[in-house]
Amino acid sequence: MYIHRTLEQTIQQVSKTFPALLLTGARQVGKTTLLENCAPEGYRYVTLDDPEQAALAKTDPALFFQRHPPPVIVDEIQYAPELFRAIKLIVDRDKKPGQLWLTGSQKFHLMQGVTESLAGRVAVLDLTGLSYAEISQRAEKVLPFLPGQHWLDAARKRADKPLTLPDVYRLIWRGSYPRIALDPETPRDLFYNAYIQTYLQRDVRDLTRVGDERAFLQFLRAVAARTSQLLNYADLARDVDIDQKTAKTWLSILETSGIIFLLQPWHNNVSKRLLKTPKLYFLDAGLCAYLTQWSSPETLEAGAMNGAMLENWILMEILKSYWHNGLQPSVWFYRDKDKREIDLLLEQDGKLHPVEFKKTASPGQSASKHFSVLEKLGIEVGHGAVVCLKEVDVPLSREVDAIPAGYL
Repeated sequence: MYIHRTLEQTIQQVSKTFPALLLTGARQVGKTTLLENCAPEGYRYVTLDDPEQAALAKTDPALFFQRHPPPVIVDEIQYAPELFRAIKLIVDRDKKPGQLWLTGSQKFHLMQGVTESLAGRVAVLDLTGLSYAEISQRAEKVLPFLPGQHWLDAARKRADKPLTLPDVYRLIWRGSYPRIALDPETPRDLFYNAYIQTYLQRDVRDLTRVGDERAFLQFLRAVAARTSQLLNYADLARDVDIDQKTAKTWLSILETSGIIFLLQPWHNNVSKRLLKTPKLYFLDAGLCAYLTQWSSPETLEAGAMNGAMLENWILMEILKSYWHNGLQPSVWFYRDKDKREIDLLLEQDGKLHPVEFKKTASPGQSASKHFSVLEKLGIEVGHGAVVCLKEVDVPLSREVDAIPAGYL
């Protein structure tokens, strides 16, 4: 079953301008399926997961493209970075747009090749797992999330039925990888177990020499237990009995391969009382729930991590609304040394829009009590929001709305 993705429109737009397109994202998020469904008739397809094709691409890139001439989709191009120079020659010789569509699962190494050989010649887009809007088959109506009347009006029109508490935790527990999200018959635990084993055996070994895979899996579980928390390398290292340098290296691997996202703290030159430690999130909440061993949506909702998992899911839905529209949002969180915290700050047109995430169906004005600290810092503050479990949106004040999670 193919389900339409929000990114489809952006892919078609950039392919009319750029000769090459690079679609990055973790394994199993649907990169290949998306490009195959967007490709006009006549596009060829080749995957470098095939060792024979990867060997040819590495040893003789020119011959590789003679066998697979444009227009072509080249899957998992990180296995043959030697192709980037050959791609540069192709697009410089024939500037026709939309010739080469590329996918890759290791963005750090991919971007090195793009910077060195394809700067200005390739459009880079990010794909993650399915958004709630895509699962609900409302992909084409998604606007990048920004508190205010314009976004709210559009969200009301496309809102389906209210998202209940059990619905939310079922979405979190099941996860957003298309295979598991769209097919209720796929055994969830077997899927994630196989995913982790494949990830450890392929991507981790490609990125660095992890000598102890068991210790790395233990590290992965320790990271999952800290989702939505401030990153503390010392604590992570101590839990897994590794040094902090190794913890930083392994965390970089998780970030590079699309497993985690680090949300940076906002700071400026005015205030010296702001923390500089990022917060840690999983791009797929289902993988996080599996690693922390919650056996059902009900136990997850009632358990100690219920608030952290909800925060993780809401943040990822907001980020997907940007990434899946081909945009990179300016996002931070706020926390000062008095422990006043705002879950998310979105910057647009010189204004900071504060957003809180709450596990409640009846938020009061106190839910946005820390928004006022921004004004004291001399910042221009835009409309704010409290994303929660209400069925319909309501204003909490002139500048803050309570927004149902189901609007995302």
